[in-house]
Amino acid sequence: MMTLLANESILFPFAEYWAFYAGFTAFVFVLLALDLGVFHRKAHAVSMKEATTWTCIWMSLAVVFCGLLWWYCSYRFPQADRVESVLAAGYLTPAVAAKEVALQFLTGFVVEQSLSVDNMFVFVVIFGFFNIPSTLQHRILFYGILGALAFRAVFIAIGAALIQYKAVVIVFGVFLVFTGIKIIFAPEKEKDPEHNPILKLLRRFVPLTSKFHGQDFFVKELAPDPHGTGKQALRWVGTPLFVALIMIEVSDIVFAVDSVPAIFAVTKEPFIVFTSNVFAILGLRSLYFLLAGAHDKFHMLKYGLGIVLVFVGIKMTLPESWYPASWEGHFPMGWSLAFIVGVIGGSMVLSVMLPKKHAPA
Repeated sequence: MMTLLANESILFPFAEYWAFYAGFTAFVFVLLALDLGVFHRKAHAVSMKEATTWTCIWMSLAVVFCGLLWWYCSYRFPQADRVESVLAAGYLTPAVAAKEVALQFLTGFVVEQSLSVDNMFVFVVIFGFFNIPSTLQHRILFYGILGALAFRAVFIAIGAALIQYKAVVIVFGVFLVFTGIKIIFAPEKEKDPEHNPILKLLRRFVPLTSKFHGQDFFVKELAPDPHGTGKQALRWVGTPLFVALIMIEVSDIVFAVDSVPAIFAVTKEPFIVFTSNVFAILGLRSLYFLLAGAHDKFHMLKYGLGIVLVFVGIKMTLPESWYPASWEGHFPMGWSLAFIVGVIGGSMVLSVMLPKKHAPA
């Protein structure tokens, strides 16, 4: 029988913070509405300058939220009705807890953003396979983000329930270690969506057309008349934009299987996992356009991502008693953040310093 983890106090209980969850979600939808309805109302190819600007905006919003979160916790945790919960969670003082929460958010954001880079290159393959014009790629990614937010909320809710059990934590940790090792040592293969079982299943059950119809995901077309009756009815068929959207959603679900356990290795607080994930996902579109042509340039990034997954997996599996007494049963969050940033940044720098050698044509 699985045993529960030590009864760590939840610093942000849903019963107390449900209104914030609702308000935060509404705020996110307002940002997305402004993005699509105002700033990207007309379909256009996203330039490198525009992608850089939006990447900076989304990252700045995450940093501002991190600062506000630290300020709020510094104000809230010292209050009489919260001090006991803070101490029960293993923090020496409310001030230490506020700093730790801010670092957990920032580390979770960096982990999610770093791991998502590899997913960006999958998007490049998908768009290339279906010949999606650059002017329509932002629209697909926008709706892909909506789906990613919904699926991620489900994964986080499931993870928050499962992470209470020691056995599940160990399983998650071992899974991340093996995934990281696989990423490091697996040979690079060209991804071909043509052989993807999801695409085959989609073609079997959904009428599709290879023609583009502007920004539409579905259009009405005459159904084939195999019996020659002369009667043809209109039917809805999916355009290449719809197929690309489904492939991107499936890709994100597969990606979430790695990323959500990795975030829970950073913090057990669903509140922090949720907010850090959302801010990272919001920046995926601009990050895609920023990195779309950089797959070969950052060829060593996979090693950095693999090392990060192994690192967080080991953190989940190591018994608290193995840590030095001065660490109070937790790997220092500041060290974790520095290690992750150093490894990811180092792998990108090495990629530039040691460019990939291409086989002669």
